[in-house]
Amino acid sequence: MLINDANIKSFRMTKIFRENSERINACDFNQNGDLLISSSDDDTIVVYDCEAGLPKRPIPSKKYGCDMIRFTRSGEQALHCSMKVDDSIRYLSLSDSKYIRYYTGHTKKVRSLAVSPIDKSFLSASADRTVRVWDLRSALCQGLIITPGNPVVDYDPDGLAFGIGIDSQIIGLYDIRNHEKGPFEMLKYECEGDFEWTHLKFSPNGKMILVSTNTSLILLVDAFSGVLLHTFTGHQNSKNVPLEASFSPDSKYVFCGSTDGRIHVWHTSNGEKLTTLTTESSSDCIQSVQFNPKSFMLATASTHMVFWLPPVEDD
Repeated sequence: MLINDANIKSFRMTKIFRENSERINACDFNQNGDLLISSSDDDTIVVYDCEAGLPKRPIPSKKYGCDMIRFTRSGEQALHCSMKVDDSIRYLSLSDSKYIRYYTGHTKKVRSLAVSPIDKSFLSASADRTVRVWDLRSALCQGLIITPGNPVVDYDPDGLAFGIGIDSQIIGLYDIRNHEKGPFEMLKYECEGDFEWTHLKFSPNGKMILVSTNTSLILLVDAFSGVLLHTFTGHQNSKNVPLEASFSPDSKYVFCGSTDGRIHVWHTSNGEKLTTLTTESSSDCIQSVQFNPKSFMLATASTHMVFWLPPVEDD
């Protein structure tokens, strides 16, 4: 199905999964789009079969908690951050629900986690004001970047560069092969208001960077010139939640949830709002919205997971 205005407006809630008792804090599709994984404040990881529209057996993480869940490139393992005991990152085998490796070094909460689209490296950004470069095959940190403020991080879609958002005012762009030399570009922003950058995300076409905040403000930046293209507003975030906005696979639309159970959709070309999708409850806080990378499907996470699809046409 084509990704266009009419088809996006046709999205309907198709499957509602009530596997969790508390907030789903993160979710992620694998590269093939056939699986979705989530982490929750109730210390539970859930994998969903997107083709069958069914949840698989939940994976408990009671001792350490779970946050910032991300598939690895193979889709057979996942990384997640800890919420208890320490600030380690944990590498989980999904086939047998066993941990393969722990990555230690951060001394405060990990705020951002990004997996390379081309190899076995990943990045972590922490409230301890460091960004660490890792290789899945080693528990030893492969690189350390000390930042002047709280960082968030993401790879570009080619996996050759990454961006670090620092202290809600700077984006540093780094060459993955020479990151120790410092950023090759520094993009600075001065936006009015008291807010914190919570997520940084490159568009699938690599031309834009999306910055989510803990308020009802989202920034869209040109990834090459650093020009602020658009600001997206109008979605409710009265609780200062770190809502995670995301792109459609063609980079033409931005999606974000809200604290009143609505999903807002904007055009990246002109910054105008396309539509607002509503859930069954205005008390739902839509923490994360993700578009399936391979099929016309949307997933939204609050205290429950919802799959959105267009109406089924009668034969």
